[in-house]
Amino acid sequence: MEKIRNLSLKKTMVLYTILSLIVTFFLSVSIIEIAGQIQEEVWWKYVDQDEYYQAMNDRNENFEVVVPRPNQSKMSRMDWHISETCDFLQTYGVLLFSFAGCGIAVSLFYKNKLKRPIQELKMASQMIAEEDLDFHMAYENEDEMGMLCREFERMRGQLEENNRRLWQMIEDERVLRAAIAHDIRSPLAIMRGYQEMLLEFVPEDMLDQEKMMEMLRGGMLQIERMNHFIDGMRKMTKLEERELNCSVVDIRQLISQIKTLAEVMEEKSEKDFTVTAVGESETLVADAEIIMEVADNLLSNAFRYASQKVGLKLTVTAQDLKMSIGDDGTGFQENTDTVTQAFYHENSQDDLKHFGMGMYISRIYCERHGGKLLIKNAADGGAEIEAVFKNYVSEKQQQK
Repeated sequence: MEKIRNLSLKKTMVLYTILSLIVTFFLSVSIIEIAGQIQEEVWWKYVDQDEYYQAMNDRNENFEVVVPRPNQSKMSRMDWHISETCDFLQTYGVLLFSFAGCGIAVSLFYKNKLKRPIQELKMASQMIAEEDLDFHMAYENEDEMGMLCREFERMRGQLEENNRRLWQMIEDERVLRAAIAHDIRSPLAIMRGYQEMLLEFVPEDMLDQEKMMEMLRGGMLQIERMNHFIDGMRKMTKLEERELNCSVVDIRQLISQIKTLAEVMEEKSEKDFTVTAVGESETLVADAEIIMEVADNLLSNAFRYASQKVGLKLTVTAQDLKMSIGDDGTGFQENTDTVTQAFYHENSQDDLKHFGMGMYISRIYCERHGGKLLIKNAADGGAEIEAVFKNYVSEKQQQK
């Protein structure tokens, strides 16, 4: 039954047509035979039976004895109608039952193969028109309509993902505007205060040399802070232009590059670092530059907030690469959803050098690479971050 249900539309239509023709053929033959017998029984009432039996006794191979058709005037009204009906069935029975069989076949074909998927597609179209993407198409037959429904479901999923990204972009833009307003206003306010003090007290010679130099150094720090902010804005602009450049990546070489990257941070921070790798393959197809940039951002963040140690684990599968980074620090003090927003920073003392772009860039790169960035606090303390990158090995094999 499952095999029949998954037949193509063409094969199903042919099957239904053949079955209907077979059924209508045997039904027509039976009806014609029955109609002939009924008609003979009606005619038998009006036959001279002695003459008929005499003819039967005298018959030979040269002629056949049949019940003759009586004149209409001799037949009762009911018998005449029965006889005419039998004539009609014998003459047009095959044609009528063929049409009826084809009609039933088409009706069953529509009911079993078209009705449900058409209803599913109609419902899906209406919901998409109403901008409601919270549904799933449940038609799973392996025929053409099933393929169409699956493609429609894939389109719905893509629309839902695009909507999610659009809302994420709108939210990021809102947060970005707020961050820009805050991070530009703060250094400008400080520099304005310095300038007002200089304008007020320098002409009256009320500031000593040391105080003036302190204010000038403070102003330069705020200028440096704004330069860092502008660099962060420039990085955000480049994010939109960055395209994937996938190639075969050797896991051992990737680990070596990560170790080299972490050694510098390890020496500066005087904290321990360990890296491990597990997986089904020694290679994957990915953008190594993006992976290394995400590793750089996440390791920098981990070393900055770790107490004594930082660990990194790579897990490679046929579907993706998971890069898990953990530290023994205090973890995230706020909602982890806000950590990946642009210009996010927990510690105001870090504002000068760290504008909260690392986690944001890492999230964008993971999503651009078909993955995601997962953030949580570890059960035993510290932060755990998992960057997931899609392994494009299947696409590479299809291209070959």
